[in-house]
Amino acid sequence: MVQDVTDKLQTFRRVLVTGGAGFIGSHFVRLLLAAGISEIRVLDKLTYAGNLANLADVLSAPAVTFIQGDIADPEAVAAAMAECDAVVHFAAETHVDRAILEPAPFIQTNVLGTQVLLNAALAYHVRRFVHVSTDEVYGEVLVGAVNEAAPLRPRNPYAASKAAADLLALSYYASYGLPVVVTRGANTYGPYQHPEKLIPLAITNVLEGKPVPIYGDGLQERDWLFVTDHCRAIAFALADGQPGQIYNIGAGNHRPNREVVRAILRLLHCSDEWITYVTDRPGHDRRYAVDPQALMALGWRPTVSFEEGLRQTVAWYQQRRDWWEPMKQGEFAAYAARNYGSRQRMG
Repeated sequence: MVQDVTDKLQTFRRVLVTGGAGFIGSHFVRLLLAAGISEIRVLDKLTYAGNLANLADVLSAPAVTFIQGDIADPEAVAAAMAECDAVVHFAAETHVDRAILEPAPFIQTNVLGTQVLLNAALAYHVRRFVHVSTDEVYGEVLVGAVNEAAPLRPRNPYAASKAAADLLALSYYASYGLPVVVTRGANTYGPYQHPEKLIPLAITNVLEGKPVPIYGDGLQERDWLFVTDHCRAIAFALADGQPGQIYNIGAGNHRPNREVVRAILRLLHCSDEWITYVTDRPGHDRRYAVDPQALMALGWRPTVSFEEGLRQTVAWYQQRRDWWEPMKQGEFAAYAARNYGSRQRMG
């Protein structure tokens, strides 16, 4: 039986969600709203990946307050966090390709921004600080799956910045007693994901009549976690996680990138001829795999199969061209041309 954590969240009266206008953060805001949280504050800088359209259906709810601000700005953070009893920290620069091209914003937001939040959380005596991280901090896991005690071996600037933020957050528990919990989630997908990521890029490219780029041979393997399952896992960590602990979040849906794209093409009634193989990015990790047993001991289980999650995701992007088409214009179009359009076709 899948355990529900909704009732336990009601012990928190006022929750700050950083990066709540982003992909996973916006879904988490909906979860908190459904759980009956009295006040949900969303702090988001609204960079290219933060989008108020992600929250359009909930912004008018009396419990939701949106605050535009940078987590690296101490004044903005202090104003947003005042009187909050919990913080769930999603805000981050997350795209590996962008990190390779320009690492500095990743250090500024992911490391320095996290430190500003931690300082404010100490000042306001928050009862729980959940730092949302990634399985990429472990680096390549070529065989089996790693637990939370595995060494950190990040291999790109994004993963390194998240590993640094993880350690910083955990140090605030050890040094100051701040009730920090760290979650490390697998590759997450679902509605509202920015079209720079593999699954929405593949779906939207086909809907636009464009080929789907895949790095290298396409055999890089990931564990695919549906966004609502990821948010439920974070809710378990918020409600029942032990301060100072790390919780891996994995669904056991291991698929190579190439097979993921082929599954999308089948759902869209297209052949593999839509795939174009492009030069691999530097330091591209071959495989990630985490063991989620610690989190499962709290009662969490994934509930959405990969096949069902992918069907829901494809259907959503088919229906919501109004949401993603503007994102694929302008800045993103130039970015995609730099990173995909000029690559050599390999097959």
